[in-house]
Amino acid sequence: MAYWLLKTEPSDYSFDRLVSEKRTAWDGISNPVALKHLRSAGAGDRVVIYHTGSERAAVGTAEIVRPAYEPNHHPGGGARMPVIDVEARERLPVPVELSVLKADPVFADSPLTRQGRLSFVPLTDAQWARLMALAQKKR
Repeated sequence: MAYWLLKTEPSDYSFDRLVSEKRTAWDGISNPVALKHLRSAGAGDRVVIYHTGSERAAVGTAEIVRPAYEPNHHPGGGARMPVIDVEARERLPVPVELSVLKADPVFADSPLTRQGRLSFVPLTDAQWARLMALAQKKR
């Protein structure tokens, strides 16, 4: 099993919407590096959902239930980018803000803190464990 962080603008698609829908095909990833990561993700991998914009915080978890595939259609036509299917899991007890992650040495080499524009980012086992521990602490 691998761990990932998936960024989303909550006004476009929030963790609450994922919880409501239970499962979705996650699309909209077009950065070549993020797509490379997406294509290597597998069913059963865990994902932390991170809200961008004014929130800038990890807010919940999900699981990849279908690895990367090409959808039958692409909104607006044009090239079809691969998507993954994810299912909602748990809301984090305490959202973990980007400033907290940037200040933590465990994330010093993470693409999350070094390449801010990536919308699908790998996490090491240690980074996942640390993020889950941080989500238990009130700040």
